[in-house]
Amino acid sequence: MINNRLKALGLNIKFARMRKGISQEELAELVDTSRTTISFIETARQNPTVLKVIDIAKALDIDINELTKSV
Repeated sequence: MINNRLKALGLNIKFARMRKGISQEELAELVDTSRTTISFIETARQNPTVLKVIDIAKALDIDINELTKSV
């Protein structure tokens, strides 16, 4: 169940990032983390903290609810 939630969160982040037209590297710079961390979050290999999800939402200029829908 957690894995499915992580997958949904990761996909929501990935799609929001792609809609914004930025790379993983660019998003990583905006949220002060590594590209690898962004990749791991998007592919559900890493469980981000709530604060990191908030930072990602702000960087993508999207409501956090959009990132957590279906999670």
